[in-house]
Amino acid sequence: MSRRQADTIADALEELVFTGGFNDRDRLDELRLARQFGVSRTPIREALQRLVAAGLAEQIPRRGVFIRQPGPVELMEMFETMAEIEGVCGRLAAQRISDAALQELDAANASCRAAVAAGDTDGYYRENETFHHVIYRQAGNGFLEHEALRLHRRLKPFRRLQLRLRGRMPQSMAEHEAIVDALRAGQPERAAEALRGHVAIQGEKFHLLMSSLRDAAQ
Repeated sequence: MSRRQADTIADALEELVFTGGFNDRDRLDELRLARQFGVSRTPIREALQRLVAAGLAEQIPRRGVFIRQPGPVELMEMFETMAEIEGVCGRLAAQRISDAALQELDAANASCRAAVAAGDTDGYYRENETFHHVIYRQAGNGFLEHEALRLHRRLKPFRRLQLRLRGRMPQSMAEHEAIVDALRAGQPERAAEALRGHVAIQGEKFHLLMSSLRDAAQ
């Protein structure tokens, strides 16, 4: 229960960061947040650690946890790195993926399609996480999987947010289907390119994401 509470609270805190509920460098007080959410301090601490892992907050010894949002250059560099890591995972997974894992991807995509039909961006993102985690695991390289998961967690709030851009969910769904087709066909370079393009935030898409962040903060 504590973990589920922590995830719900972390989602709410991320939303407050993006909608201007917090200013940069604001201190996140555990006791005040515990009263606000009607919970003990344990899920609050876990939620704050998720914000720290995502780069939306910084923990300063003996002072506490403070809001910190990446600037546009840092964010762009993280997405660029994530796209390359996902591409490598796709290339290796196309050579190693099991039939059972392909069935997992099909199931995740079915749930994603239902979320698109319902207009449920957060539901889509939860299934999207499952989709990507299967591919990381099927790359068959424990170190690569660890690094992919670490950066995926760091970018989670931004990847969730970009799904709210108009038309992005159906586009993402089509990209998922292309990725699975390449994996099923055992085509490493096609899978790598499909995943790289799926994750990369470049040009107009990046400017739209940054505009969304600015608009939310106003």
